[in-house]
Amino acid sequence: MPPQQSLAVVGMAFPNKGRGPTRQFEIAMCDPGDPVELRPEPKNPADERAIAVYSERGVQMGYLRAEHAYRMGKHMAAGHTITAIFQEATKYGAAIRVAFDDEEPALPTPRREVTSESVVENDDGFWPDPVWDD
Repeated sequence: MPPQQSLAVVGMAFPNKGRGPTRQFEIAMCDPGDPVELRPEPKNPADERAIAVYSERGVQMGYLRAEHAYRMGKHMAAGHTITAIFQEATKYGAAIRVAFDDEEPALPTPRREVTSESVVENDDGFWPDPVWDD
């Protein structure tokens, strides 16, 4: 069983069926750590392995990318449980964090943003020469 992992949620530009908020709006409403639900869609005409991602309010945010949907579907079919939480909004949609069986997903350590101030503060004076192909 793989360790916890982050997965991409795509398809936010597509409309949801019926009335209600758009996928983009629902992603904007989510906070890191909010529970999300993975729902297999075996009757999806585009891909019978598709797995939709829903917020805790029951609004669809998108789908797992195809390669992740295949792997997560195999785990679900084998009887493993997958617990998921919202990780962050991204330029392509969102990222969720998943854990398997009885493990609870935990948000990864936030990426530290590199700024000109942090580079200057940590500058030890060593700047390596570029590596050139022969």
